[in-house]
Amino acid sequence: MTLTVDLSGRVALVTGGTKGIGLGITRALVAAGATVVTCSRSEASPVPGTTHRVCDVRDPDAVRDLVASLDRLDILVNNAGGAPAAEAATASPRFHEKVVALNLLAPLACAQAANAVMQGQDTGGAIVNISSISAGRPAPTIAAYAAAKAGLDSLTASLAMEWAPKVRVNAIDVGLCRTEQTDDHYGDDASVAAIERTIPLGRMAEPDEVGNVAAFLASDLASYVSGATVACHGGGETPAFLLVQKGLS
Repeated sequence: MTLTVDLSGRVALVTGGTKGIGLGITRALVAAGATVVTCSRSEASPVPGTTHRVCDVRDPDAVRDLVASLDRLDILVNNAGGAPAAEAATASPRFHEKVVALNLLAPLACAQAANAVMQGQDTGGAIVNISSISAGRPAPTIAAYAAAKAGLDSLTASLAMEWAPKVRVNAIDVGLCRTEQTDDHYGDDASVAAIERTIPLGRMAEPDEVGNVAAFLASDLASYVSGATVACHGGGETPAFLLVQKGLS
């Protein structure tokens, strides 16, 4: 028997699906045969084989309107997220509110709207939340972001239990990934190369590799996978004391 990720005939919504990791996810779903709709807060050139809609996922009314405008919805990928670095001691309450709104409350609003549709479909549906290894890894300047992602992992498990058996809900904890913002986050080529030496697989992920995991979780191959958080991080991070021993720090 040949195992194939086949999403033919399924409609998918990918939030933030036109750049970075979201673009890799969109490409993977299209390659698997899905009809893909992407959305973001502003106009964007549609990825080949998709349509794009403007929607601020932090606005529950806008999200419900977008989902209601689709003929059906089989797959939701909650990818939109992120946050600029900021010291927790000095960041404003408004900053923290925005970070949590985008990375936790927006995925919940999107999931609620998708679930309302999926529960009425004979085939149900699948929701994939794009989380981060930051959910379980303490680090300075990302306190609110990491807390929101930890909440997203917890939310994933709770929704999977509550919305079963019609709707499966899973998350991907993504590690370091090469995108158009890699230089902004990690520095020049030499800096990126040094960082990559700390990853067991020796490199950062490519967005399409995260997309492949999302496509699998959305497919029938993962029909008995729900409530899971899948690590997509190249093996994790080498402990700091080993880096000191090896002179890699």
